[in-house]
Amino acid sequence: MKTMLFLLYLLSCLTFTDAGFHSLLVLATYVDGQTPFPELSVVVMLDDVQIIYYDSDTWRVFHRSPSDSKYYDEDQSDADAVFHDTYDEMKYRVLHLKNQLNHTDGITVLQRIVGCELFNDKPGIYHLWDAHDGKTIEKFTFNIYNHEFQLKNQWFRTWDQVMIQQKRIVHENIYYPVCIKVLRRYLNVEKNSVMRKVKPRVRLMKKKLPDSQGLQISCLATGFYPRHINLTLFRDAEPVDDDQIIGGEILPNGDGMYQMRKSLIVSKEELDEGHEYTCTMKHLNLDNKLDIVFDVSGTVPGCFSVSVVISVLVFMCVSVFIITKLIMRRKRQDTGRGSEKCDYSPTISSSQDEI
Repeated sequence: MKTMLFLLYLLSCLTFTDAGFHSLLVLATYVDGQTPFPELSVVVMLDDVQIIYYDSDTWRVFHRSPSDSKYYDEDQSDADAVFHDTYDEMKYRVLHLKNQLNHTDGITVLQRIVGCELFNDKPGIYHLWDAHDGKTIEKFTFNIYNHEFQLKNQWFRTWDQVMIQQKRIVHENIYYPVCIKVLRRYLNVEKNSVMRKVKPRVRLMKKKLPDSQGLQISCLATGFYPRHINLTLFRDAEPVDDDQIIGGEILPNGDGMYQMRKSLIVSKEELDEGHEYTCTMKHLNLDNKLDIVFDVSGTVPGCFSVSVVISVLVFMCVSVFIITKLIMRRKRQDTGRGSEKCDYSPTISSSQDEI
């Protein structure tokens, strides 16, 4: 669980914040031990769209969209080479870690995120993170502009400079160019998905809290794309502290769009003080910052005072009583007219209009 949270955190760090920023991320998981899962499973993400799946049970690459026949053989060759190398490297690393940490039994999980970036079609930084059971992290970065190479928290403390230099050469000259090539190619294939622009729809909500006279106010932004959004709650033009906010995660909708909800508990004392609460939103598809003021005064929708409820019930009871009396009176009248018809034979007459 800790490892999954770590990977989600890394994904959030790489969330694109500009229309010209795109990323390709490879998420690989190696599992050592008896589980129903493949030893190695790999998911490739273009921005936030899954485009490739691969695992060691089938040794096959599954594409989200039909691969361009012009590049199909090349795509398969690149994927097979990279994923097989990933399998061998992660398997070796797990064996080393098990010996180093004296893990002889149980299940060991090693997860990796590796990816590259394009900003306005110019190659950006190359990243690689490794996580073992959510505890130990190794971070590798390469900057193409200044050829700066960084390796932090490496597990192999015995690595010498020769081994580190070899790692740099492999990633700089093999994996990084392949990553940029695949990123550009799939940007063209999936451009209708990853380059769409949908404005958020905003809804303000409030509800009265049980056993109190306070409120919970919520600001919901939904149906937007891309996923990055800045949603902030303000009290009297000052941002509300994060520890007072409920929610705030970016969640997927079922249609490929996203939503975010932030809520705040407002006590009776705060309501009496007359503060102004505002929901502020920034998104790539909004021309300007959007500010919406909460109406925290008056009766909360769906909540009524006791006197109002009693009045409604009394009115309903009186109405039912009157309607019942009218129905019974009408029935008695109909019964009387029916008995008269039985005592007298009806007179049938016919007439013919003159033409």
